Amino acid sequence: MPGPIQSLTRAAAILRLLAGGERRLGLSDVASSLGLAKGTAHGILRTLQQEGFVEQDPASGKYQLGAELLRLGNSYLDVHELRARALVWTDDLARSSGEAVYLGVLHQHGVLIVHHVFRPDDSRQVLEVGAMHPLHSSALGKVLSAYDPVAHNEIIDLEREALTSRTITELPDFEGVLDLTRARGWASDLEETWDGVASIAAPIHDRRKMPVGAVAITGAVERVCDGGEIRAQLVAAVRDCARSVSRDLGAGRF
Repeated sequence: MPGPIQSLTRAAAILRLLAGGERRLGLSDVASSLGLAKGTAHGILRTLQQEGFVEQDPASGKYQLGAELLRLGNSYLDVHELRARALVWTDDLARSSGEAVYLGVLHQHGVLIVHHVFRPDDSRQVLEVGAMHPLHSSALGKVLSAYDPVAHNEIIDLEREALTSRTITELPDFEGVLDLTRARGWASDLEETWDGVASIAAPIHDRRKMPVGAVAITGAVERVCDGGEIRAQLVAAVRDCARSVSRDLGAGRF
């Protein structure tokens, strides 16, 4: 197994150093604290500064943590707050629907599953936290693409692979699906990602009224649908869950 990359290890050490103590340090302080040559420390600091992870005070020349690092930290906290706020509501949704519940967020051209509540029966199930679902075919992905401008821009540029015979791949058709999703406030996946599996998803908003994720139920087509149509009571349950989580995040009524 390959060892750690020295330059990355040193950059991480510098960030930890700036995160503690006086929070603002000069080049000599950084170099001496970490046992680095000044030239090495300066090169790493300059790179971190270019990426926005470190800022240099123009008056004193000292370094401190940058705004980009704060943004990444806030993104991490947002996901964990989302999951924490959703725990009770997703448990309730799994009980009332009898189906598995997923909480997903936009991540690297897909939907990252950050919480998964098992279907409340005795069947064997696999935890999917950390799994990626496709943006273009899953109900979670459609909701995020409909409400999140970043996700929408990504889906335009992505190759929309036909995962089943029902997958919508043509952009005009997909845009029509997104228009319908916005109009009714939820999205569905009827065997578009996996044969025999259907899903319903609704968006979750935060206090800024921004989409921060989506919640979905997923199950066998014969349970989620009735006569080829999504069961209305399941749609209502998913939307109620999404609204409840949104309210707990400070979004108010949606």
